[in-house]
Formats: sequence, structure tokens, C-alpha cells
Amino acid sequence: MGFRMGIVGLPNVGKSTLFNALTRTAAAQAANFPFCTIEPNVGEVAVPDARLDRLAVLAKSRSVVPTRMTFVDIAGLVRGASRGEGLGNQFLANIREVDAIAHVLRCFEDGDVTHVEGRIDPVADAETIETELMIADIESIEKRLAGLSRKLRGGDTEAVAQDRLLRQALAALEEGRPARTVAVAEEDAKTWRMLQLLTAKPVLFVCNVEESAAADGNAQSARVAEMAAAQGAGAVVISAQIEEELAQLAPEEAAEFLADLGLEEAGLNRLIRAGYELLGLRTYFTVGPKEARAWTIPAGTLAPQAAGVIHGDFERGFIRAETIAYDDFVTLGGEQPAKEAGRMRVEGKAYEVADGDVLHFLSNT
Repeated sequence: MGFRMGIVGLPNVGKSTLFNALTRTAAAQAANFPFCTIEPNVGEVAVPDARLDRLAVLAKSRSVVPTRMTFVDIAGLVRGASRGEGLGNQFLANIREVDAIAHVLRCFEDGDVTHVEGRIDPVADAETIETELMIADIESIEKRLAGLSRKLRGGDTEAVAQDRLLRQALAALEEGRPARTVAVAEEDAKTWRMLQLLTAKPVLFVCNVEESAAADGNAQSARVAEMAAAQGAGAVVISAQIEEELAQLAPEEAAEFLADLGLEEAGLNRLIRAGYELLGLRTYFTVGPKEARAWTIPAGTLAPQAAGVIHGDFERGFIRAETIAYDDFVTLGGEQPAKEAGRMRVEGKAYEVADGDVLHFLSNT
């Protein structure tokens, strides 16, 4: 399991440049004018994880299969998008299909790159987009509430739950708060997700800074970080220009380029980690001589459901999981030494898989 992150923002903030760099493709045209991305572009990238490479070396795995993350480049929204301005309606619909939103904000000055509103103010840009999404949610909720009236009269329990949650979201929105601020009970979580409210999506603010500020950010990115903290959202600093240049280099050249800039790693790594944290995702591994592979699961996933990520039959026929913590596997030098040291555990259906677990599932199918 990976996850889909939609890249949104005003025109000319660096969305498509970032997308091209992250997916190492020119599928999304990056140009200095609004609406250059006419269709949402989708690209998958491997999730870099040094742990997987280390496990593969120890197990002498013939192939290494990382987990993957999907980015969706959604064309630039503008003020009035909720009323159909620009290409608003089309792209608001695309946002509903992603798990989280990476909101790219322009935190750099460049007279050669125009700003759709004629000023550089990332906090105001964020508010513009948030307002459009909130307006769209309000209109959507009002339509849905009207459509539920007949089912409510018939006592439909699902409709009752939807009506209650929609009204909670509407109350928050009318107070100027996004739907993600609504406290949702665990038993309502599935119904809440199915509502697909735009402002219920987790948000990661991506501060696109100039090359010289890529390591520590700048005054504008500091303002965004403060805003994100106040909202309980994530924030990460990236230079889309640097990422674009890195995408064209061989691994050795890329490492040297990063070192010259005082950076320890590419922005992609930071973005993915921030996205994982935002969505509460975890990684476990399966390791053997044939293949070392990473798998993504939500935090709190139990062993049978983790097995089901590999194949549904493994979940249905789950018997037990043989588990070695990553640190034990590496420190002791592999699976057999870990077993001999008594560090392999046998876990049952109630086991909550931990990040970094090396797992082998036993199933009767």
C-alpha cells in the first residue's frame, strides 16, 4: 500500500517543476503562465529507505523492491475556483481522489516568474486556496443534506450518520474552520472518509524556496511553519529548482551536488517522510535471498491485515507471523543469527505491526 498525494497551489508557485523532479518525467509541462497543466498528471516514485538496502545486503537478496508513493499534479487553482473560475471545478474534483494534499507555496522572489496575484505572500496564498476549498465543501454539504431528506424520513441509519457528520462539518466551515478540525469518533471514521470533504484532507505545506535557502529556509518559510504549527499541519522546505537539477544527475553526482549545497539528502526524502508522518503510515519488510521488499501500512495495523497487503489470501488464512525487529536483524547480522539469539518472535492475530519489522507470514492458503 502506498498513498496518493495531490500537489496543489496557485499558478506559478513551482508545482509542476516539483512534480517533474519528483517523478523524473516531463509529463507535466512547467511554464510561466497559468493553467499550463490541463489534466492531472500522475506519477509514481520509489520511497527511498536506507533500511531496505541494508537488509538486502545482509540477506544477499537478488532484487530490491521499495514501496511506492503516488503524486498527482493538480493544475493551479485561483481565487474563485469554487465558482468555476479558471479550471476550478475540474480540479476540485481531482482533489477528492487523493489521501493528502501537498500545498506548494511560493517562498522565493523572482521577477522573471509572475505571481497570479502580483505579490509574494505564502500565508495569504494558503488562505486563498483554503477559502476556495471551504466554499466548495459548504456548497457540497448543502446539496448532500437536501438529498438525504427522503432517506432520513425512512429511518435509514447510514443516512442518519451522514447527516450528523455533515452538519458537524458545516458548523465548523461556517465558523471559518476546515473540516479536518472536526473531532470524529472512531466508529464514525469510515463514514467520515466516505464523505470526501476537501478540507478534511490532511495538509502538508511545501515551502518552495530559492536555492540558497534550501538548507535552512527563509523568512517566508518561517511564517508558513508558524501557520502550519497553529493548524496542526505539516511543513517542509524544498527548492523545486534544486530537485529538478538533481533529477538529471547520476547518483554520485547528485550526492556531490547536495554536499556542495550543505544538504544531507534530497527534498524528495524529506517530503515523503513528512507525508508518512502526516498520514500515520508505517513500513515493514519481507526479506529473503530472492527479494527484499518494503510494504506500507497505516499505524496500528494488525498482523493479519499487514499480511493482506501482500495478498488477500494471506489475511484470510493467517496463522501467525514470525517477527524480527529491524535493529535486531541488522545488529545480529541477519535472520539466522537473530533466530539463534532468540530475537525472533512468534506473533498472533492481535499483534500490532511496528515500523521496521521484518516479517514472515504463515498461512493455511
